[in-house]
Amino acid sequence: MIAWSERHRRLLARVIIAILLSAVVDTVCALLMWSYESDLKGSSIHGFGDALFFSTAQIVTVSSSYANPLTHAGQIVDVVLELWAIFVLTAVAGSFASFFTSGDRSQDGGDG
Repeated sequence: MIAWSERHRRLLARVIIAILLSAVVDTVCALLMWSYESDLKGSSIHGFGDALFFSTAQIVTVSSSYANPLTHAGQIVDVVLELWAIFVLTAVAGSFASFFTSGDRSQDGGDG
């Protein structure tokens, strides 16, 4: 059986927090994009599903197949989504780096 140490629990908590906060940001930004961009001439967003796809694609890939937002408010939401994606990626990467380096210290006899 695999025993979970405190560092395993800490890593799992950080990843879960990142996922849950990203889901909240995704939903809020989808609602905003839906209200700002829905049914504008030239917009790819025609309903909440399109807005959710746009915001999720921006978080996951910092890109999407949709046209750039047409309104200034939509452009601001787009930038916020891209900044969130970069922030979460670096935070999770840092959490994994901390996890592995603390494991190295504890195996070397440190207090890790």
